[in-house]
Amino acid sequence: MKKILAMLLAMAMVLSLTACGSGETMTAAPETEAPTEATTAAPTQAPTEAPTEAAPAVMTHAEYIAAALDTEVTVETYVQAKQSWWEDKGTFYCQSEDGAYFLYDMPVSKEDYDKMTPGTKIRVNGFKSEWAGEVEIRDAKYEFLDGSFIAEPADLTALLGKDELIDHQNERVAFKGLTVVASNDAGDAFLFAWDGSGSDGDDLYFKASNGTADFTFTVESYLCDKTTDVYKAVKELKAGDIIDMEGFLYWYEGANPHITKVEVTGQAEPDTQAPPAEGVMTHAEYMAAELDTEVTVDTYVQAKQSWWEEKATATLYCQSEDGAYFVYNAACSQELYDALTPGTGVRVTGFKSEWSGEIEIIDATLEFMTTHYQAEALDVTDLLGKDELIDHQNEFVAFKGMTVEAANDAGDAFMYNWDGSGEKGNDLYFKVSKDGQSYTFTVESYLCGQDTEVYQAVENLKVGDVIDMEGFLYWYEGVNPHITKVTPAQ
Repeated sequence: MKKILAMLLAMAMVLSLTACGSGETMTAAPETEAPTEATTAAPTQAPTEAPTEAAPAVMTHAEYIAAALDTEVTVETYVQAKQSWWEDKGTFYCQSEDGAYFLYDMPVSKEDYDKMTPGTKIRVNGFKSEWAGEVEIRDAKYEFLDGSFIAEPADLTALLGKDELIDHQNERVAFKGLTVVASNDAGDAFLFAWDGSGSDGDDLYFKASNGTADFTFTVESYLCDKTTDVYKAVKELKAGDIIDMEGFLYWYEGANPHITKVEVTGQAEPDTQAPPAEGVMTHAEYMAAELDTEVTVDTYVQAKQSWWEEKATATLYCQSEDGAYFVYNAACSQELYDALTPGTGVRVTGFKSEWSGEIEIIDATLEFMTTHYQAEALDVTDLLGKDELIDHQNEFVAFKGMTVEAANDAGDAFMYNWDGSGEKGNDLYFKVSKDGQSYTFTVESYLCGQDTEVYQAVENLKVGDVIDMEGFLYWYEGVNPHITKVTPAQ
């Protein structure tokens, strides 16, 4: 009986649909097996749409940080800066009130990329990832939302060097009152690329000190190219400049802030005007001390000549405002030697000595100071051949308008070793003259090896060239300047 009733109901539905149709006649389908009771429980119920997948839940920043790597994440955030766009992918610095995010290579059209100005709110769904310590979102999808927010830079100066700094990864941050220090042994205030191998337009790397340690900062060329104010400002920095900075706390094997703004607020002054600490000598007192007596001076590294692994000793040119020192084979670990960039303050305790006219400090120990100073090259051209020149022994000096002479009877402009017995990689010796007097200058291979610009410049000299030079006023049986820079005379 139930089957008969079900068939009657089904026929009634067919007739009803025909009556409500567009006038076309619907032909009844061939008879099939009658429906079962279970399929006819609600014959008049309208069909429903297939259920949609629930949207992923939006995370707080704390939930995002707690999520495991390679898991799907969804956050709502605000664009703070755009790093780059190519091949329909964009990279962004984003931040909300509770934390920051780095979106790497998010698929985005150029039209939408242009719309993502600072402050734009977006919902992002992707996968949490990590590269060399930088936590980021990859393979992301986005959706524009209503709202706007631009973060104020958080001053994190006090957190430099501390574990808590990483809690602010990718945030918009500020660092204030830091002192620029040399980025390499040549005393440059910045480098093109991390190792100095780049050129104008590449990333800029520079170092700044908070008084206890040096930290590396970067102008990322995709984020701020060479036409930007910050790129130009870093190229104008000098060691000793005091600066304030803003940027984003990127991470690469440790903190590697990507700087977007630099302002010079002052110039660091050495503390040589203050009375020396007890037991520390002025330069005049050091010069007056007898040979082989113990001496202690506060000074600043200007250049590093060498480090010997066998003895763990370093040889340094150092200078303060009142005079210069040559520190020979001071006890020094490799780690300490690497940290002794030009301008670094050190307290030197050792014994005053002399070798072939060169006054130096031997058997010394070194202690870091928190101040920095780099000397300007003093033009001593007019003192050549005069007794007063020795008063500037070991100082950073300049010689200008000197004419290259033949270094030997063969007419060569330079020689490898003092007598020409050496080969490429040995010291270079060359002669120059001024007002009819000839003088010998040296490129000391431990100080400036064959890969340095000055070594290569001297190898390219020709007799008759007129040149300017900078270097250190070393002494060996008379004046024997160790040259670090050679340029054509202006």
